[in-house]
Amino acid sequence: MASLQEYFDALLAHYGPPKWWPAETPFEVMVGAVLTQNTAWKNVEKALHNLKTYDLLDARKIHELDQDTLALAIKPAGTYNLKAARLKGFVAWFLQRFDGDLEKMRQVPPQRLRDELLEVKGIGPETADAILLYALGMPSFVVDAYAHRVLTRHELALDEATYDDLKEYFEKNLPRDAALYNDFHALIVSVGKEFCRPKARCEACPLKPFLPR
Repeated sequence: MASLQEYFDALLAHYGPPKWWPAETPFEVMVGAVLTQNTAWKNVEKALHNLKTYDLLDARKIHELDQDTLALAIKPAGTYNLKAARLKGFVAWFLQRFDGDLEKMRQVPPQRLRDELLEVKGIGPETADAILLYALGMPSFVVDAYAHRVLTRHELALDEATYDDLKEYFEKNLPRDAALYNDFHALIVSVGKEFCRPKARCEACPLKPFLPR
């Protein structure tokens, strides 16, 4: 059985180094992580563009903005009333807990910070890990539907494996390295979109050599 490092090396050789999570600031990454739930990234980009256009991409401004106006600004991201409530809840926590200071946030150990994030209404495991990894540079592997599909098809995980099962599998079998986690997640998304689709396209897939017989 191939190691996860061999999977990573094969994907890296095929796709090259990924350019992942397009954002200008860590706060923009955090907002994007909340908005990208159940929608395509292109829709999130439109919502982020609106926030920038109206000079609202700021924790205190979002906190002070009324929820209906915020919902209109992020409308392209879908389920905008729900996401406006979640975003305001997250920002209220960020301001109350850390006074809006990312450096204070970085001083909390990753596991404790993850537990705190998961207590914020509307922040699930994938969103929490995206904030830890992409906004704060902490080694917390982000798992998604693509990772589940790749691992189960290659018989590295059971179909009923939970989010935390898959996260633990990656973190136990790779060095604790945020840059590696960042790139690996991006490469899994690429192979998931191109080859490991709901109807698999295995013939030209860079991971085909690792498929179980």
